[in-house]
Amino acid sequence: MSAAAPPASSSGFAPLRQKVFAVLWAATIIGNIGSFMRDVASAWLVTDLSGAPAAVALVQAAATLPVFLLAIPAGVLSDILDRRKFLIAIQLLLGCVSLCLMALSFSGLQSVSSLVALTFLGGIGAALMAPTWQAIVPELVEKADLKSAVALNSLGINIARAIGPAMGGLILAAFGAGFTYGADVLSYVIVIGALLWWRRPTGADDALSERFAGAFRAGLRYARASHELHVVLLRAAIFFACASAVWALLPLVARNLLGGGAGFYGILLGAVGAGAIVGAVLLPRLRARLDADGLLLLSAVVTAAVMAALTLAPPQWLAIPVLLLLGAAWIVALTTLNGVAQAILPNWVRGRALAVYLTVFNGAMTAGSLGWGTVAEIAGLRGTLLIGAGALLVAGLVMHRLKLPAGEADLAPSNHWPEPLVAAEVPNDRGPVLILIEYSVPQADRDAFLRAIHALSVERRRDGAYGWGVTEDTADPDKLVEWFMVSSWAEHLRQHRRVSKADADVQSEVRRFHTGEAGPVVRHFLHVEAPPRPAAAGKPAGSPEAKP
Repeated sequence: MSAAAPPASSSGFAPLRQKVFAVLWAATIIGNIGSFMRDVASAWLVTDLSGAPAAVALVQAAATLPVFLLAIPAGVLSDILDRRKFLIAIQLLLGCVSLCLMALSFSGLQSVSSLVALTFLGGIGAALMAPTWQAIVPELVEKADLKSAVALNSLGINIARAIGPAMGGLILAAFGAGFTYGADVLSYVIVIGALLWWRRPTGADDALSERFAGAFRAGLRYARASHELHVVLLRAAIFFACASAVWALLPLVARNLLGGGAGFYGILLGAVGAGAIVGAVLLPRLRARLDADGLLLLSAVVTAAVMAALTLAPPQWLAIPVLLLLGAAWIVALTTLNGVAQAILPNWVRGRALAVYLTVFNGAMTAGSLGWGTVAEIAGLRGTLLIGAGALLVAGLVMHRLKLPAGEADLAPSNHWPEPLVAAEVPNDRGPVLILIEYSVPQADRDAFLRAIHALSVERRRDGAYGWGVTEDTADPDKLVEWFMVSSWAEHLRQHRRVSKADADVQSEVRRFHTGEAGPVVRHFLHVEAPPRPAAAGKPAGSPEAKP
């Protein structure tokens, strides 16, 4: 008798059994290899065009600045547009950028200005793409495989990081920058082909489709109201701000402490990438023994130990396995935080909330790097690494008490709210809307009811309310009224769709305190504009009044 097949979640590679995920995962690796090849060509080309350090830094800034400017707007677009079509459009944009780089390189017309401008356009594409790629992952796998799928995505990026720069360098040395950019163009063709092959289910367009400005406000409102997301963002910000010390100072470590050159620095980066691959492979086994908090603490301890070990200026041969450990610890932290963020977000706001997470990540890395560079000017290289290691270790131990959310709630829409009663059709843009829900609660249950309904207020604010409260009837203390405000009638109807099954359980807990044969009474009130003032007798409407 054959053994039973293991459950989907028992293997870190289980998501690859899903054909669509496997195809898009492989295509993404190829696309990222092409992007790393392009980056190598641009970084080398700018040194040929201008030896000035400012020009080199300008190209780097042009690649990263769009991430800070566009991460959250990109998340909004990923939630309100068809994600598959949006990704195809982004790939076309990036392909056109590399085509222009290739043409300018072959023609000999490339300049620092054109390189910076096209790099900035490429950065815009990368900024638009990042939250969208992450947001589609839950569509491709079962929830039990979500964390493994996130780990595989991180593994794919590190595979591309290990292959892309080396392959780009070989093509660059053998054939020149034009052919390197051409190889990148071919990688986009493969990614576009995979996206065209994917038949993503599309929802029917309706009058409740969100517009950019409203979706932007809804995303920020969700991020502001979600306590679980606050925990993830805080843990991520502190970890990456402390750990960024080793990344900011690694080039100086390679040169000044380890006595290596540019080639050795490249080997160290390759060791980090290889360690990340090993860490991603070992992650399922670690996850079977440690929860998310344990994994993040382990990452902090290992990263701090690596930073401390580098201060001892180990031999170059020993520094390589030390950097392998850094890569493994880094991928465990990245995957753990990203996986938790994915698990706590409903689909309707996933892109926007992930964009907030990416903004915090990049902000912490950038601010941390600048801060540690300043500290190094005062405390020196070894002293700064030791301070960073101590800060990361202390922060890891302290923040371990602030537990990450489990991410096990059922966030599928419950669709249990009845349609609002209306006397006539209400225009979608009319608002604001005041919702009143009247409960009858005995005095003996009052405190328990208020605790339960204040927990419910978080869900109301996350899903669209911008004001919330509870009032009591002065003539009948058993009569309590919950009220909340929503910006428009359409937004309230969207609120009906956003309520998850987990939220429905919270609402059931509140409703159990209500007494009476009928359920709580729900009323909807719309803002009413004052009518225009009537015209004075003998004067046409709108004419100015006589002054005394």
